[in-house]
Amino acid sequence: MGKLIEIGTKIIAVGRNFAAHAKELGNAVPKEPVLFLKPTSSYLANGGTIEIPPPSLSLHHEVELAVVIGKKARDVPQSKAMDYVGGYALALDMTARDLQSAAKAAGLPWTLAKGQDTFTPISSMLPTSAVPDPDNLELWLKVDGETRQKGSTKDMIFKIPFLISHISTFMTLFEGDVILTGTPEGVGPVKAGQKITCGITGLLDEVHFNVEQRKRPVSS
Repeated sequence: MGKLIEIGTKIIAVGRNFAAHAKELGNAVPKEPVLFLKPTSSYLANGGTIEIPPPSLSLHHEVELAVVIGKKARDVPQSKAMDYVGGYALALDMTARDLQSAAKAAGLPWTLAKGQDTFTPISSMLPTSAVPDPDNLELWLKVDGETRQKGSTKDMIFKIPFLISHISTFMTLFEGDVILTGTPEGVGPVKAGQKITCGITGLLDEVHFNVEQRKRPVSS
């Protein structure tokens, strides 16, 4: 896991890649992928603590399949795209929804809503041999034991080969880079003191994170 966190140069996230999730937030279903970047400093290893940053009052969970790039990729055709996958992981795209909503309304970037420390909790990497059909994986997430999200990658609007091909025409992908492929419906808030558990049915079921309020040092 340490290697994945350490060697990647970037996290490319795909927004609104499940029609039901787009609709639950009142967004149109996109005609091409909605992409945004998250810094690798936002990674949080399994078992870590997600921090709610002041001044956010609404931190939402979004469970996603992460595709880990295995080798340098530029201008990759869809027919060859899966050759560039080094493995998979389960990740959360934590989102300060109130900050994102304010940014959207002002036509500003989502960086502070998506890229803060601990905002990309991620599991250890699964080798490609353990994931024979990445287009048919059931992702699930529970908060304090209550199921919040459960959805299948078969419902993704833009599939993995297309995403790799599309993204690699704009920016070179390097070994260890991660594509977050989007979240199914059911996103919602978490509060300090709660525990998130999530997994991929039949593959991963020991992924968990605590949620606490971030305490920033008092300036002198």
